[in-house]
Amino acid sequence: MLGNRLIGKLRRYEGWFGGAAFVFILIGLYLGLVSSPPDYYQGEVVRIMYVHVPSAKTSLLVYTVLFAGSLWYLWKKDPVVDNLCQAAAGIGVFFTTMALVTGSIWAKPTWNTWWTWDPRLVSFALLLAILVGYLMLRSFIDDPEKEATYAAVLAIIGFVDLPIVYFSVEWWRTLHQPLSVSTRGLSIAPQMLTPLLFMSLGFSFLLAYMLMVRTQMLYLKRLLEAKQGRLLSEANP
Repeated sequence: MLGNRLIGKLRRYEGWFGGAAFVFILIGLYLGLVSSPPDYYQGEVVRIMYVHVPSAKTSLLVYTVLFAGSLWYLWKKDPVVDNLCQAAAGIGVFFTTMALVTGSIWAKPTWNTWWTWDPRLVSFALLLAILVGYLMLRSFIDDPEKEATYAAVLAIIGFVDLPIVYFSVEWWRTLHQPLSVSTRGLSIAPQMLTPLLFMSLGFSFLLAYMLMVRTQMLYLKRLLEAKQGRLLSEANP
């Protein structure tokens, strides 16, 4: 089964991804907090960008993993892929919350408010609500197969929010600046882009590591529950 092969690969490579995440984030933090210059308009407060932007991008990446995994589960009904989806949702809540919190901290000195009904903020908050709803749905259903199927359908429907989050700065007038890297070229200084790239790569490796560890935990939990169920049925024929 694909799932069993996947678990074997996760155990083999998780240490490499964890080490890469540590190295890239460490270099990115040094470049962002020490080496890079302050922004001409925002000053030193711009340094929170090196955590906020990678958190936001990783949130979109992890939901993409959830979406792809949900499609795969509905096709193959592989329980390990379902474990991966459940792991992705929980990790997605973590990164999405981090993006919203750091964004609010950044907004206060730059926009003079913790929160505003900006299209990107609203769509991003909706993404968090979808992820929380996904996890709540899984906790309310007792039948494992129905739980996985309904959750997969919700994740697929919720994917429509991702292009809204990503292109909101292009589609509507928003307080957020346009995309820093686009077909129009770069709109960010190279001295700031370099630490941003290191942090983004570091967060991507961290996401992969967290997915590997959490998926294995959920897989082992399911095996333990199945074994306990068999023991109970044998003890009470």
